[in-house]
Amino acid sequence: MQKILEMRKISKAFYGVQALNNVDFDVLRGETHALLGENGAGKSTLMKILSGAYQRDAGEIFFDGDKIEIPTPLAAQRIGISIIYQEFNLIPGLSVAENIFLGREPVKGNGLINWRVLNKDAQELLERLHADISPTTLVDQLSVAEQQFVEIAKALSFGSKLIIMDEPTATLTPTEIERLFEVMRELKSRGVSIIYISHHLDEIFEVADRVTVLRDGEHVATDEVKNVDKDLIIRWMVGRDLVNTYPARTTSPGEVILEVRNLSRRGVLHDISFELRRGEILGIAGLVGSGRTELVRALYGADPVDEAQVTLRGKTVNVLSPKESIKNGLGLLPEDRKQEGLILGQSVKSNVTLSNLKRVLRGLLINHRDEKKMVDSYIQSLAIRTPSNQSLAKNLSGGNQQKVVLAKWLFTDSDILIFDEPTRGIDVGAKYEIYQLMNQLTENGKSIIMVSSELPEIIGVSDRVLVLHKGRITGEHLREDLNQELIMRNAAGEAS
Repeated sequence: MQKILEMRKISKAFYGVQALNNVDFDVLRGETHALLGENGAGKSTLMKILSGAYQRDAGEIFFDGDKIEIPTPLAAQRIGISIIYQEFNLIPGLSVAENIFLGREPVKGNGLINWRVLNKDAQELLERLHADISPTTLVDQLSVAEQQFVEIAKALSFGSKLIIMDEPTATLTPTEIERLFEVMRELKSRGVSIIYISHHLDEIFEVADRVTVLRDGEHVATDEVKNVDKDLIIRWMVGRDLVNTYPARTTSPGEVILEVRNLSRRGVLHDISFELRRGEILGIAGLVGSGRTELVRALYGADPVDEAQVTLRGKTVNVLSPKESIKNGLGLLPEDRKQEGLILGQSVKSNVTLSNLKRVLRGLLINHRDEKKMVDSYIQSLAIRTPSNQSLAKNLSGGNQQKVVLAKWLFTDSDILIFDEPTRGIDVGAKYEIYQLMNQLTENGKSIIMVSSELPEIIGVSDRVLVLHKGRITGEHLREDLNQELIMRNAAGEAS
């Protein structure tokens, strides 16, 4: 097959740190090419160079037979290269059609927007994707999956020959994922090429034709998917064999540290009761819409409740609020760490200390020497890969961002940590590091509540699991009794 893209000897450094070193990468016309690697391997940097967000230091790029320069994202779009980031680039207050053709709206002779043509053109693109979305609907009224299709429609509106998809399934349900895969197959049949970035390796074998792996900014391997297996890909990614996906649990849960009775919120949560023990990892499982995230947010005080009796370390907690939770030693690592867990434009140091500044205050002023010393100790103990504590949080990989959020709560001396989807968007090697940290925390007497949509993770990490269905507990199981079939029966509403 003919190559539509060829990147030769691409190199890029940031402040002396080599992000890419002589990387070769190519894509065939009409293929889906998976680009894999651990967080920090260079995937995003390579794709940002291809999409015009970064400029390479060295190397050449050929597209559709021509040697090209890509000075800006708009230049990339004009030659037929579009990228769909994990965080969508849509304006919530505008309609679907306005988002698709933003800055390129058809106009009448009097210079006003031709709304009939705009909506008609948008409708045609949406129909090509078999997306049942009205072009006049505001984007903020769409589901995540529907917004994904609007992004694809926008890419097609530029006549894109190559579409880069960065973690497109991260927040989709299994049904929505399969629908996305159908659209990808149809795009391929029309000769559109796709670069597919994902940490879910099972997806690679379902949709990709070839796979390329980067490690530490260098090209490791490229092969056809039919020639490889999951173990080989992991070995390429991490440079070693991962004998076990989940580290062994050695901690035995101790006394009850948290007791929740009759936690309810009308229409969302119904009479939720459970206990959490010291040194325990309590998993929360369930399907989308089961109330998993709603439960932990209510417990933390981020969402209101109608009723709840909470006993913490033997004392009744009368007020559920984030302020009281921090005061009582509860920390929430939210599902969306970028929006709710971090201030991306602030440094690692600021993110770690912001929730407990009084710890580094001397009078009315911050003791920056003490602050730096404390933050550096967390960077070392949690193995946060960052050039310095002054690096901006937005420049870290997903796994390292998660560790910064964890450091923040350790800095507040939280002894109950709520992890909501702790490994979402994190590569297989970094996942193992997070699991090891969770084990270390419980060995040190911390207790963890973990929400996860990945059943193998729930089974592999938890000491005990609660299963939710439509806001009710339908099952509670000890580690030795866990299996996927049992959890799925409970998640579908069959109580045990």
